[in-house]
Amino acid sequence: MKKIPTLLASLLLAVGLASTDSAAAATAREPIHFGAIGWESGAFTTEVLRLIVERGHGYATDTLPGSTVSMEVALARNDLQVIAEEWAGRSPAWVKAEQAGQVFALGDTVKNAEEGWWVPAYVIKGDVAKGIEPMAPELRSVDDLKRYPEVFKDAEAPSKGRFLNSPAGWTSEIVNTQKLKAYGLDGLYNNFRTGSGAALDAEVTSAIRRGQPVLFYYWSPTPLMGRFDLVRLEEPAFDEQAWATLTDPANPNPKGSGSLAAKLSIGVSAQFREQYPELVAWFEKVDLPIDTLNQALAHMSETRQDPREAALGFLREHPEVWKAWVPDEVAAKVAASL
Repeated sequence: MKKIPTLLASLLLAVGLASTDSAAAATAREPIHFGAIGWESGAFTTEVLRLIVERGHGYATDTLPGSTVSMEVALARNDLQVIAEEWAGRSPAWVKAEQAGQVFALGDTVKNAEEGWWVPAYVIKGDVAKGIEPMAPELRSVDDLKRYPEVFKDAEAPSKGRFLNSPAGWTSEIVNTQKLKAYGLDGLYNNFRTGSGAALDAEVTSAIRRGQPVLFYYWSPTPLMGRFDLVRLEEPAFDEQAWATLTDPANPNPKGSGSLAAKLSIGVSAQFREQYPELVAWFEKVDLPIDTLNQALAHMSETRQDPREAALGFLREHPEVWKAWVPDEVAAKVAASL
């Protein structure tokens, strides 16, 4: 009879453990939500991370769309768990959430990344081989643009030049709009916003292939940087107080400044950081060599691969890069799946 309480306790413990295991399994089956980034490098990096998480750790993942700022807000709420390419510190939404301990920027994923205003080199120097004469031979800085709106004439509103901005909803679109005002260019150039990162790329590429002048915002890492000879226009040195006026769309008197030095990281929610320490550990080690990344992005663009297919190719062709980030057992599972 003395064995009955012991047996009952064992049964209850077994039931409790089974229930706990079931709950853990249910939690594990919930997908990790990644932000569906609209630009090529971000979309590519998202798929690289997802593939390693899925095949190396066995976690389900998915992607949820949104603008840059809306994804940062969703990350702070844990509606998203990961933004694979976060230009940390750029937007007030990110800064506020980071200061509140709601989001974290992991690692330094791409060294030597940059952003700015660019023109094709032939606009300044010409191109003898293509029979292109210099169009703005003294163009060096954003201030020099005041002399050349006619060169960058907007075909739809020819009284002004055209500046190709980021798509609406990107943090950089706000900054560029404020920069146009700060540099005294908003009365000389139309602030043209493309519908997507792909549309911006297509418009710039089309102009360059026709040997036409084009003034545009762009960034690296991107396939465009590896494909064409471009010149970045000089801007004033970075100034923190001026930068604050550029990131605030409501500021009526923005001040000119070069952009905040680029630091690309993996943005994660506070809950993700606590729940998945094994993923956080290698997210902090992710390092994508910019030349290798630009080449992969150029191949993805030229062959019209979708980002996941391009990421699979990258994992097959560059194990020396990604295996340095992850534990050996994770690397072995990913390699076997390829």
